[in-house]
Amino acid sequence: MQIRNIVLVSHQGAGKTSLAESMLFASGATQRLGRVDDGTAVSDYEPLEVERHMGINLSVLRFEWQGTKMNLIDTPGYADFIGEVRSGLRVTEGAVVVVCAASGVEVGTEQMWSDAEKAGLPRLIFVNKMDRDNADFLSALEGIQAKLSRRCLPLQLPVGSQSDFQGLVDLVSMKAYVGADSREAEIPPTLRDQAEASREKLVEAAAEADDELLNKYLEGESINNEEILAGLKKSTVAGKLVPVFVGSALQGIGTQQVLNGICYYLPSPEEKDVFVAKNVASGEQEEVKPSPESPFSGLVFKTSADPYVGKLSYFRVYSGLISSNSQVWNANKNSMERIGQLFTMLGKNQQQVPQVAAGDIGVVARLALTTTGDTLCAREHPVIFAGIEFPRANFSMAMQPLTKTDLEKMSTVVPRICEEDPSLQTRREADTNEFIISGVGDSHLEIVKEKIRRKFGVEVRLDWPKIPYKETITMSTKAEHKHRKQTGGHGQYGHVLLKLEPLSRGGGFEFAQKIVGGTIPQNYIPSVEKGVNEAKQEGVLAGYPVVDVRVTLYDGSFHPVDSSDIAFKIAGAQALKKGLSQGQPALVEPVMNLTIIVPETYTGDIISDLNTKRGRVLGMNPGDGINVIEAQAPYAELVRYAIDLKSMTQGRGDFVMEFDHYDEVPPHVSQKIIAEKGTGKGD
Repeated sequence: MQIRNIVLVSHQGAGKTSLAESMLFASGATQRLGRVDDGTAVSDYEPLEVERHMGINLSVLRFEWQGTKMNLIDTPGYADFIGEVRSGLRVTEGAVVVVCAASGVEVGTEQMWSDAEKAGLPRLIFVNKMDRDNADFLSALEGIQAKLSRRCLPLQLPVGSQSDFQGLVDLVSMKAYVGADSREAEIPPTLRDQAEASREKLVEAAAEADDELLNKYLEGESINNEEILAGLKKSTVAGKLVPVFVGSALQGIGTQQVLNGICYYLPSPEEKDVFVAKNVASGEQEEVKPSPESPFSGLVFKTSADPYVGKLSYFRVYSGLISSNSQVWNANKNSMERIGQLFTMLGKNQQQVPQVAAGDIGVVARLALTTTGDTLCAREHPVIFAGIEFPRANFSMAMQPLTKTDLEKMSTVVPRICEEDPSLQTRREADTNEFIISGVGDSHLEIVKEKIRRKFGVEVRLDWPKIPYKETITMSTKAEHKHRKQTGGHGQYGHVLLKLEPLSRGGGFEFAQKIVGGTIPQNYIPSVEKGVNEAKQEGVLAGYPVVDVRVTLYDGSFHPVDSSDIAFKIAGAQALKKGLSQGQPALVEPVMNLTIIVPETYTGDIISDLNTKRGRVLGMNPGDGINVIEAQAPYAELVRYAIDLKSMTQGRGDFVMEFDHYDEVPPHVSQKIIAEKGTGKGD
């Protein structure tokens, strides 16, 4: 049986999921049309998706259309979940890009188009919502050709628009089809000229795909419909043409034609150029043939954490076949995995299958070691496929459990959520002792927080991360402290003299001793160092750790009876505090390197915004309408940068941020931080 693996992509709200529901209904896979607004959509089945009327995870919809097995991957349209889209693009041979006839090409569509382009996927475009107010096919088509590609040509024209939308004209067969049942009709006279002109462009595109056809066309010979279709398919598979379909998913108009288009114009696994994997034994790249007779190989492209079923691993088979209740080799982890019962998926509904063969997509539960991006294969022929490139986790928040029970559960739950979503990262920030979770954007982390609560019953709070300020001194100084206490019995006596010198940024903290003549016995010197090291954890300005200072113990005195370790420890700590106060203390803050990638038109906005963030531009590299800006700015100003950049560039900008060095905080900012810390606000 023929297979088509197709990913559905679009900006949030263009109607991908409605199109998927319409396809399921048209194919007979479902008996009633699911609707996103009613929460009855097959592919948006998680409680959060139902509640928010939006996709958060990709879902696999398996059904049949006229003898072809379809694996349709419906993906989220919201930019924060682009990781799910990339997983879908990685394991399919074609994409359907959905564009709303009223709002046209939006930012998300451009981003996903560019990702599909990088993946080299042949595409179709479906202009949806022709029945909506303000729907305008020609305006949408203009936007598609201007913003996406001139290669996008209409294969159909709409009959009517908005409340008068009735059907479409097929430009190959030159027939009209009206209603959800696709009744054949004559082309309305008002559309005849436009249809002739649009068909001419299609014939030209079809002819260009084949030298023989091109000669026929240039010599004015007539080209029949079969030849046009074959030429269009060739051009589409080669990426030289993107056919544009039209319809209304909610009314079911145009759905059958898109399904036929997927079967006809988009390639099957056998028709795809080649799949490439690294041969583990030789280290060389090798071609993988999608044949059931070849050794088994497949890629895990999604992991789903379910508290009841356990872990579900979604995989695509590239060669050979995998059977239920067998064993396979995980080439990335270098170990065997036991395979239990295999399934295919229709949203959340599982159907048991005995095996999954080359070109197909399946699911297996409870794999022990396998994670997203791993290659499963035959042990005797180990290969590794390139993994999935997930988006950078640029937006960070501090995650805090609400209760002690939540804290205990958090350590097992968070890794499971991260396994399900590789675009999440977590770390413990040593300087502030906060648990930091990073994702693609604020909505992404908000959804993660909700998932943790819904799926695992763990309540957490998200706060802005604390800035790991440090304290230092700006001039050399000497300090002395004599710790003397007389009580009934033994007293306490410790006397130290310290010299404090500033080190260059990044110099750390050094302790040295230059005691001569035994003014302090050697056995007390470690106690002085201990006192200094404990005292440096809290500076004198705002209680931040002390860095970039060299402390030298150069003199002191002792008492043969009253001196003790504790006395010298206290003396060391107090002398350091005095020295810090005298050495013109200053706050230092982390400064980050920023690489900002934005369309050139936003360059001015970005630079003026950096100026308000105490940033400085180090360089710019323009090219292809994109500008790469290299800059530095304090981390305190960049905590919300993922949100700021998104709003400044309408979601078209991206950035990479990494720590570079610590630098002194300007006095006016420093005073504010010290004052806030004093009132408890800076904690």
